[in-house]
Amino acid sequence: MRLYLASTSPARLATLRAAGIEPAGLISPGVDEDAVVEALSVGRAPLSAAEVVGELARAKAEAVIGQLVDGEPIDGFILGGDSAFELDGDVLGKPHTASVARERWAKMVGRTGVLHSGHWLIDHRGGVVGEAAGIVEDAAVTFASDVDTDEIDAYIATREPLSVAGAFTIDSLGQAFISHIDGNPSTVIGLSVPALRGLLRTHFGVAWPRLWNR
Repeated sequence: MRLYLASTSPARLATLRAAGIEPAGLISPGVDEDAVVEALSVGRAPLSAAEVVGELARAKAEAVIGQLVDGEPIDGFILGGDSAFELDGDVLGKPHTASVARERWAKMVGRTGVLHSGHWLIDHRGGVVGEAAGIVEDAAVTFASDVDTDEIDAYIATREPLSVAGAFTIDSLGQAFISHIDGNPSTVIGLSVPALRGLLRTHFGVAWPRLWNR
């Protein structure tokens, strides 16, 4: 049983590998996220953070349909994912610059926010597009209240927080500054392993161990 990851995220790949799954392919979806969200928002109320990650996960999975992996058609399940961190109703995406990351950390210290992780799974076994299903999982992240400016500056200097949603990680340097997580840790990384297992089992009748290949 093959799983194709519609993402080039090192964190998602590492999460799958730790769970015993080596993806049959890593495919960059090349989705214009802003354009997708804008199109979905036309004529309706603004999307919630959870709705945004769910729709982007679906867009990314659907974007790779028809692509070849090592010259061969996709034969297995396609997984798309997206994540966003929400604090006080504001969605904090990737900061990209040190100044934005510093501003965000000044707000997050001692506070609790929610990491929304969207998943969309498409059955593409036999090279044919079949059923699809998705789920959004949430996890509350509480940051330590004693993180000082020197620690924040040192963390930002590593550049790790510049390219991740919310400007933090829990599977690398950022974990030292997090005091509590309410929810599954893999959700915060960007791919909830229990959620993926549930999608496969409930919607497609596929037992999780069938994907183990490591």
